Amino acid sequence: MGHKVSSIHKCDDPLLKMAAFDVVLGLALLIIFFSISSTVRYYVKFTLFVVLSLIFATAPLPLMLFKPFDPKNALIPAALLRMTARMLGIRWTVRGTENVDDSRGAVVLLNHQSSLDLYVLAVLWPLMARCTVVSKRSLQFLVPFGTAAWLWGTVFIDRGSASSARSVLNQQTKVVEEERRKLLLFPEGTRHSGDKLLPFRKGAFHVAMNARAPIQPVVVSKYHHLDSKRPWFGSGEIIISILPLIETEGVKKEEISSLIDVVQNKMQEEFTRTSLETYAQKGR
Repeated sequence: MGHKVSSIHKCDDPLLKMAAFDVVLGLALLIIFFSISSTVRYYVKFTLFVVLSLIFATAPLPLMLFKPFDPKNALIPAALLRMTARMLGIRWTVRGTENVDDSRGAVVLLNHQSSLDLYVLAVLWPLMARCTVVSKRSLQFLVPFGTAAWLWGTVFIDRGSASSARSVLNQQTKVVEEERRKLLLFPEGTRHSGDKLLPFRKGAFHVAMNARAPIQPVVVSKYHHLDSKRPWFGSGEIIISILPLIETEGVKKEEISSLIDVVQNKMQEEFTRTSLETYAQKGR
């Protein structure tokens, strides 16, 4: 009987009741502000994106230890990340899968808009065999996410040192040529949310030419659902276009600028076209 009386007194403790009330009130206020404030929605959804990405990308980490640095280690995290994208209201359409040739390596170029590009990578991984991403080295030290990325074969470069970055990329030439890897890079070098792609850097093109591998442009339509200045993080549709391969074999070193112009013009044209298409869908 004494034990039961003690339990009743604990349940009637005013401090516990107050704490429970504060939790319920806090959740209620969060839901209200989430409903009426775009700023609150932006930070809540971005926090969910970061937390869920860390959890789902690293949950299969023990399995990766059986075969470290294998690009297939990214397939389970990619599947889990695609689920979280839908939870946040991000939908996608992929076009041009017939342009993927898994019988040989390629340098895959992707326009860079936001950290949400991680979801685009999650969509591409099962569509392109042996896909390896090039990322800034600081990400490697973001434990445990950086550890997982390292174990699925991410290539880390130090963007602050041109010679170091060049050396790492040159090492990937053999990997692309002999192991038929798909080396995925962001040729703009930094993220942006404008209507025009930033000038492309030459590193990716040198790798492709040295490996005698084609370039595979991949264009993601503008993130109309995302605006960090307002701030705004809504729901929306994106189009991921895998463009036809652009061969580099036979292209001379002095022709690299012309090659860059050709690739960037093709990607800009597709970016403009698909962004207008998704903007019209947003209006409807």
